[in-house]
Amino acid sequence: MSRIASCCCGASEPEVDAEPVMNAICHCDSCKRRTGSAFGWSAYFPDEAVLARRGPLTLYEPKSALRTQRWFCGACGTTLLWSSADFMPGHTGVAGGCFVADPLGAPTITATDAKRCAWVGLPEGLFASP
Repeated sequence: MSRIASCCCGASEPEVDAEPVMNAICHCDSCKRRTGSAFGWSAYFPDEAVLARRGPLTLYEPKSALRTQRWFCGACGTTLLWSSADFMPGHTGVAGGCFVADPLGAPTITATDAKRCAWVGLPEGLFASP
């Protein structure tokens, strides 16, 4: 199934042609900072399922323990894509909330729960990753 994610201004649109191999929310410091929220929603796809990266995408490589690359819209700043040589190599993460025209299903995994904000409640049955 082909899906297009879109930034806030609509100038940048990554397209994927697969269901995510992981659909998760994460409470780590990096995801909180990336989104400016209490957690990040990430959908991971095999690299070959990322069909297109349209628009003015700008690469940012944070200096951190994880060798990570992030692409954001050069026009509005929305972070759309990322990859890591250390976490899920061979896969590209896409911001789950950016699939607005054809939304993803509910996340199935929650990660880094020890850093979850105390006020964030999650549905029962959401699998916690180690």
